[in-house]
Amino acid sequence: MKLKEEYIFRSKLPDIHIPNHLPIHTYCFQNLTNHNSRPALINGATGEIFTHADVYLNARRVAVGLHNLGIRPGHVIMLLLHNSPEFVFAFLAASFIGATPTTANPLYTAAEITTQAKISSTKLIITHARYVEKLNVFASGNGAVIVSIDTPLSPSIIQFSELKSDEKMLPGDDIRSDDTAALLFSSGTTGHPKAVMLSHKNIVTCVSQQVDGENAAFHIDGQDLTLCVLPLFHVYSLVTVMLCSLRVGAALLIVQKFEINDLIALMRKYKVTIAPLVPPILLAIAKSPSANLDLSSVRRVVCGAAPMDEKLQSSVRDKLPNAVIGQGYGMTEAGVLSMCLGFAKRPFKFKSGSCGTVIRNARMKIVDPSTSISLPRDQKGEICIRGDQVMKGYLNDVESTKRTIDEDGWLHTGDIGYIDSDDELFIVDRLKELIKYKGFHVAPAELEALLLAHPGISDAAVVPMKDEIAGEVPIAFVVKEYDSNISEQEIKQFVSDQVVSYKRINRVFFTAEIPKAPSGKILRKNLRARI
Repeated sequence: MKLKEEYIFRSKLPDIHIPNHLPIHTYCFQNLTNHNSRPALINGATGEIFTHADVYLNARRVAVGLHNLGIRPGHVIMLLLHNSPEFVFAFLAASFIGATPTTANPLYTAAEITTQAKISSTKLIITHARYVEKLNVFASGNGAVIVSIDTPLSPSIIQFSELKSDEKMLPGDDIRSDDTAALLFSSGTTGHPKAVMLSHKNIVTCVSQQVDGENAAFHIDGQDLTLCVLPLFHVYSLVTVMLCSLRVGAALLIVQKFEINDLIALMRKYKVTIAPLVPPILLAIAKSPSANLDLSSVRRVVCGAAPMDEKLQSSVRDKLPNAVIGQGYGMTEAGVLSMCLGFAKRPFKFKSGSCGTVIRNARMKIVDPSTSISLPRDQKGEICIRGDQVMKGYLNDVESTKRTIDEDGWLHTGDIGYIDSDDELFIVDRLKELIKYKGFHVAPAELEALLLAHPGISDAAVVPMKDEIAGEVPIAFVVKEYDSNISEQEIKQFVSDQVVSYKRINRVFFTAEIPKAPSGKILRKNLRARI
């Protein structure tokens, strides 16, 4: 019997040698002598500048301080930080001593932070003084140390500057490439947040795939200034913005929060050349008066975290005529999957709306969701990826790992797309049920669990609703208990009190029942059709 043909897609660029036997800090600073005096970090809020040599020294000194506090290889430290130089120092410091950083959104509620800290067995938390109160219950109950990057409100809190010790006292490391280098939280393809275990090998591979080699897929160098306004606790900014820039000797302009007028002013002042952004920020730029822009220094605009449609791409091009504007596609579990090769040193032509070509040193296939048979070009199916950038798995969750990575090492993304005759990837839908709010992922199951905990609610389902600014917002369909008089506002407030702002319910629709399949699965398409 003739076996069915296996359709495997590769990058237009040739594979390269990737030194993924190195730990992250060794890899990122491998060429330090070539650019040690160049700016590495510019703090947009203060104007303070750190050279690459400064970053290296500060990271080593913080590593000694963490070691002196009892942090050892395999211990988890939480970075509950907005974008800041301290985030960079702490992340690299963890690599130096074999510790594992887990990153979290500082705007999370105390309950959300506690959940992540417990799952990851966090030993130490580095944060801002204004968020310490949210950590006290977890810290006191679990013996976790709290470090503040600014003046702490309590003498029991360690100040970040006190961490820095003589870098010559740095203990010798014995870090293996398969050691867990970061625990980044993701909702996976469905369900509640899970801790994604990324090894040094995974992360180094992901960075190298983008910026190494004779014709790098993402061409940046020591003369570039990369905008860092996207949150560093997200894999997109952590890897493609921070680590890629450090590897090649480029500078980062660190912006703590997004406000369109301030952002444009900083981009003009420092002459940003590389702008990794997300659709909501691109939309704000597109709507800004042209007279206020003058962003002629920008030569690359990289869109990620959520799709950029052709209309938005065209609008941004009108405002940034000197820039190549394209997008990449990635996920926490596998880093970058594809990238627009208009960013390459010797660029390729690309189509508006595409996510580029498969990243080098990886393999992609499109499979029929029903049969798992791989499909040829121009046929829609689930996107699967295989390569050394694919995660080790979910921490303490073997079943979820098996559902995501099959026996042959293919990671199933849950996204539906196709590869055309020019080897460009287009995403058209998704199997997974995540709601994408301004690039953040919101898991319906998490919000549904909260809703069902309310005594006045009998059943509930959460689905996305299109929104021009956010992309999508979560809305709820709710079945009241028989004698309940609960209102829409009460439900919205009930959820709002327990979650970070982007997870809040935007609207509530009361219904007699939630449509479900015989298996019990919510028929979300039926609900979306009612909006």
